[in-house]
Amino acid sequence: MYLIDQHTKSIMEQCKVRALGAGLHFGHESLEYIVSNKDLLELSPKVMIPTLYDFWVNDVDVLKEYGKYKLYPSNPYETVINSRPAISFYNDNNPDWMNIMIFYHVLGHIDFFQNNRMFEHTWSDDFVGVALSDKRLIASYRSKYGRWTDYVLEFARSIDNITGYFQTLARLDYPEGMEPEPMVSFYFNYFLPDVLKAAELAIYKEQERYNDLFISQGEVGVTAFFAEVKNKHPEFESAFKSFRKVDASTDLLEFIRDHSPFLKKDSNSWMKAILTIVRNTAQYFAPQIRTKILNEGWASYWHDKLFRTDERIKGHEVGYAGLNAGVTSLSRVGLNPYAIGLRLIQYVEELAEKGKMSMDYQRLILTNDKLAFNAKTGKGIDSIFELRKNFSDFMLINTFVNQEFVDMHDLFVVGKRPNPEQGTIEYYVKSRKAADYKKMLLDSLYHPPLIVADPDKTTDESLYMVHRFEGKQLIRDFIPEVLVALSFLWGGEVNLETTDIVVNKNAETEADMYSFQRVLFTCIDKNVTKTKL
Repeated sequence: MYLIDQHTKSIMEQCKVRALGAGLHFGHESLEYIVSNKDLLELSPKVMIPTLYDFWVNDVDVLKEYGKYKLYPSNPYETVINSRPAISFYNDNNPDWMNIMIFYHVLGHIDFFQNNRMFEHTWSDDFVGVALSDKRLIASYRSKYGRWTDYVLEFARSIDNITGYFQTLARLDYPEGMEPEPMVSFYFNYFLPDVLKAAELAIYKEQERYNDLFISQGEVGVTAFFAEVKNKHPEFESAFKSFRKVDASTDLLEFIRDHSPFLKKDSNSWMKAILTIVRNTAQYFAPQIRTKILNEGWASYWHDKLFRTDERIKGHEVGYAGLNAGVTSLSRVGLNPYAIGLRLIQYVEELAEKGKMSMDYQRLILTNDKLAFNAKTGKGIDSIFELRKNFSDFMLINTFVNQEFVDMHDLFVVGKRPNPEQGTIEYYVKSRKAADYKKMLLDSLYHPPLIVADPDKTTDESLYMVHRFEGKQLIRDFIPEVLVALSFLWGGEVNLETTDIVVNKNAETEADMYSFQRVLFTCIDKNVTKTKL
């Protein structure tokens, strides 16, 4: 691995000038490295961060990658690290013209990292430097505590997918002492949409009513507002109390770090630093997995827009067309985030350019009128920059995947079924409805379970955790090992309250096929038992 030469660096700098002129915003400093396939295989288990802490699982992953590469050789074109300065890696097989396209793609990623609100908590960090400091600290612990360091790392990583990413993000938007009241947050973010199933317009009108009362009457208005809510919805108060019990802490890893009696002992206090490192690392990478479709779509949009108008494409049009098609073509089976993200961004740009986000367009009924509508607003490019600034994958899909978009690109949901005659599995078009396609996309998104500690039931001898059931049960094979790990970190008994989905094979109707049973898993002295509640 080595820095790119001055010739290639000059190409990158020319790409930066054109990208900045097109409206992208990113820091002037960046580092570009040339890497071999071997380098990529060794870096991939560490999320391409050379300075990230390592442990025995990384070695296993490297061996797996070597095995995969022998069977299915593939050469990644680039990888970008969200750090200060931004760092990117390029395969040593790339010719100059291909690097020009890839540089534009990378600059799109850097612009996204440094301007999308999902990454706001990373904007002031040099993560590569932080990771190096963390790695050195863990190395010092290994020399002092031996294999126990890796045990604690592994135990902490067993729950690093449920850190309070959105709570961390939300704190950035409120000055100290200005966080919204818990009851206000619960009413608008949970009770109205999830309990009452209120429509977006109804929620918006209720927010307006609350704001008017707060501005005109202050705390008196807020009291009157919730008095009316409790009178209209008697179940609100009990629902809020239950909600507060579950949401008392930010996330499980942080709760264990701050409240574990075992970790409070002087001889074990070093373990807290490892939990903090694991948690901070997980939070740093959290936005990337929640914006993959939009991020890749944004980078693909700009590499196509900028490279096709770059004079240096001359003579390489056919090569570029084949390469670009391989990256951004729609998959008939499966999901290509580059393709979906790119087309959604182009769709939003077209809607805004023609004024189709206006009420005038929404009022139209006839298809011909909708097709002919074009207000020529000139706001297309502004709209996608707003998209880049404020949206995540969930927001993008939930807002803009509609029947018009599905029909425009001939999208469909694929099903699988056995073919007894040929003894094979065959694919078929299961649905062309936008609702089904949107559901497929949303189901593919990252959505970790919500599990938090219940402070009312937790004691020094016992940690009590609650899983808020959202229609998917936890993977049962993982529960015993994770509970044993948490039992070590807590230094005592661990309880997990969750929900089992029970299948009734004798059900006469689909509605009666499934029922839900609240259960409690308990871990005492590495023995895990399960009881019904």
